[in-house]
Amino acid sequence: MELTAPPTEPATDGRRTGLRDTDGMAVASFVLGLLGLLVMNILLGPAAVLLASIALRRGTRRRGRALLGLGLGLADLLVFAALAAADGTASWSFAG
Repeated sequence: MELTAPPTEPATDGRRTGLRDTDGMAVASFVLGLLGLLVMNILLGPAAVLLASIALRRGTRRRGRALLGLGLGLADLLVFAALAAADGTASWSFAG
């Protein structure tokens, strides 16, 4: 019986696989968090928090953008809570 070496992973030129996707998640979390301050913050806030958390866990090179996305996502939820509490409903609008 001949022993063979386990199969090796394909060469990636020293780059980690999926790093580009992780950097994209960091940027997407920032954009969603920023956009969520203006519209649909109940949906975009949690999406920004989730994407930022995944990007940070996977070790993105754009750590600053991921942290900003995380902060903006949390700010989206705080804005929603403040505006919902102001008029006593789970929805809000710019109209008086």
